[in-house]
Amino acid sequence: MVVLLRRVPVTDCLKLCHRVVDGLCGREPPRRGDYSATWSLEEWLELLSSLTALFRLAVGNNSCDEEVLAGLSDVGSSHAETLLSVLRAREEEIRRSLLDRTNSISSATLQDFDWQLKLALSSDKISSLHTPLLSLSLDLRENGALRPVTMEMNREELNTLINSLEAANKVVLQLK
Repeated sequence: MVVLLRRVPVTDCLKLCHRVVDGLCGREPPRRGDYSATWSLEEWLELLSSLTALFRLAVGNNSCDEEVLAGLSDVGSSHAETLLSVLRAREEEIRRSLLDRTNSISSATLQDFDWQLKLALSSDKISSLHTPLLSLSLDLRENGALRPVTMEMNREELNTLINSLEAANKVVLQLK
């Protein structure tokens, strides 16, 4: 879905790609609000997922420029070159981030989990929407200490979490 980048000028593409790398490296990712007129929510999530996966795979596989550009043939040459320039400029930063995440994943182990499905009932209007929420509780063992993590998310957030975990799993499998 990187082809969606064609909807923005090359200068905006450059800014967006740098912000995606920022998010990948643990800093502030791009905000949907800045691009809500350009892409729908579904397109936005697919674009972010595709760009993040592209950066991870290209760095994880030590892809050469020709391989990266071949995978971006649908985007257009100026957008593809822009994306490649961001990749090369921040390659080491991405690699460090991937290694840090791999190390932190291996040092924290999941001890237990629990989930519940709820309906949001905080007001009459919201309760009439019947919005399902997932409450996910994780017990992580990190450096010998047990740390509880609780998340509550709607369907969109759950799909985003699942996609992120699947992408992380692919990266971990490729780094092995």
